[in-house]
Amino acid sequence: MLRSLRICGAVALCAWTVLVAAAAGSESASKYVIRSDHWSEDDELGYRKFIQAIGESDCNTLDSCLHSSANPFYGTDPPDRHFEADCSDLTYVLRFYYAWKRGLPFAYVSGVAPRDGSGDDIRYSHAGNKVTARTDVTSGNLGGSRIIDNIRDAVSSATYRIHPDADGPLRSDFYSPAITPQAIQPGTIVYDPAGHVATVFRVDPDGRVHSFDAHTDYTLTQLVFDVRFARVRPSQGAGFKNWRPVRLVGATRMPDGTLKGGRIEVAGNAEIPDFSDEQYFGTGKRPADEEWASGSFSLNGETLDYYDFVRGRLAGGKLIFDPLKEVAYMTRSICSDLQYRTLAVRIAVAAGMAQKQQPNRLPRNIYGTSGDWETYSTPSRDARLKTLFKALRDTVQRFVEMEQRKDTKHLAYFGTDIAGDMLKVYDRVTQSCRIEYRRSDGNPVTLSYEDARERLFAMSFDPTHCPELRWGASDAAELFTCPDGALKRSWYAAEQNLRNQIDRTYDARMDFTLEELGTPGPGKGVPSPPDTDVRAYLERAGAQARN
Repeated sequence: MLRSLRICGAVALCAWTVLVAAAAGSESASKYVIRSDHWSEDDELGYRKFIQAIGESDCNTLDSCLHSSANPFYGTDPPDRHFEADCSDLTYVLRFYYAWKRGLPFAYVSGVAPRDGSGDDIRYSHAGNKVTARTDVTSGNLGGSRIIDNIRDAVSSATYRIHPDADGPLRSDFYSPAITPQAIQPGTIVYDPAGHVATVFRVDPDGRVHSFDAHTDYTLTQLVFDVRFARVRPSQGAGFKNWRPVRLVGATRMPDGTLKGGRIEVAGNAEIPDFSDEQYFGTGKRPADEEWASGSFSLNGETLDYYDFVRGRLAGGKLIFDPLKEVAYMTRSICSDLQYRTLAVRIAVAAGMAQKQQPNRLPRNIYGTSGDWETYSTPSRDARLKTLFKALRDTVQRFVEMEQRKDTKHLAYFGTDIAGDMLKVYDRVTQSCRIEYRRSDGNPVTLSYEDARERLFAMSFDPTHCPELRWGASDAAELFTCPDGALKRSWYAAEQNLRNQIDRTYDARMDFTLEELGTPGPGKGVPSPPDTDVRAYLERAGAQARN
């Protein structure tokens, strides 16, 4: 993450920070009370600045974020109050936390069920979900910390899996915004239907969307909007979401200025000026739901890929790539993701997972489960990392081909050797990237970026494996300290096809025994990984251009 800063966005936010800080430590200060019946424009602006400050800071857990100067209310919580959130909790906790500190109304979806009445895992329901219950958070009855715990118990990634056109009788907490710079702001949510949620904290002038997310080990990481966020059928609710406006009605204003009683009304789609489902159906004539993929995206009369459309629209209508900057950014981003992975593996090792016995079967689905596997395994995290490596390889080829066809409309390159220049940038960034993990004996091992890339599909996602296998070691000297016996090594070998796969197949049955996993079949992965070798491609492309 970037620099840490303290904010006081609007005058109202500064004043409220002082007011809350003065009351910190008192029993009444911990209670959630409502002072305003709705969120004003200043409140929303303050919330956006609150989210941006967290994203721009160097905190790496929700607890460290809220106890840091990135949080304008950080002095109002007891030092021993510990905040935790995974990806689905995080946006709810942050939104409620801000409402709590500012005295704003809050309500949330507290129950969902599959739309088709099936017995699907609601986190990955094929037809999406419907809202079955909502909870209004009442004023003056519970402390904010208790309410946060209640919210975390109620919400999951299933809460986001709602069709954008669903509008009642019980409404979701989010609506589908238009893809415009005015609508996609800090605080906007991005939902990946593979069960992951991120919070936008900045949109660059070139349309790149930055976000942060949380994981089951409660660490926070950063990522940008790209192909890692899958686009699927509208009923699964993938994509950008904004909080629906809410209003407290029928409340009584008490002598101390607080509002008691009443109920929360949630705005419908027709009441929201920037509601749009274009991200699901395209910018032209809307296709039927079952034909959603046929929708096209047009920007300034040009038909674009969805991800290019988003970037161009958020850049104010201009889709322009500087290939050298793009390669540098994407490579640095991969290096950061590798660093995040070191922390995830370290946490699993510290929790004693590598000393546990290998289970007789894999979970029903390795990407979506519960318990220790959900907390400490990394198949989803690793798949996103592999997708980013592949995306970089595909991107450099795209830029070479754009230069070959002289696409000056979208490519801002003014040199004479695009492959060679991108390779220089790639080498400069990768040579500064070092990843360090600790072997089973505690001694450090340092990997270069290219070491990590070459090992990428050998890195075990299985939390019961030793750290050497978690980092794809194959050299006998490095593996010497790994205590894993023949059974674990056999499982490691059998899981190779699953490691080769970059698509997260949440609907596949995967609860295989070791013997079952040893034969090809559905849910068992793919025989070979995709190409991620940027250097090799650029060297070939450069040689071809010179001949």
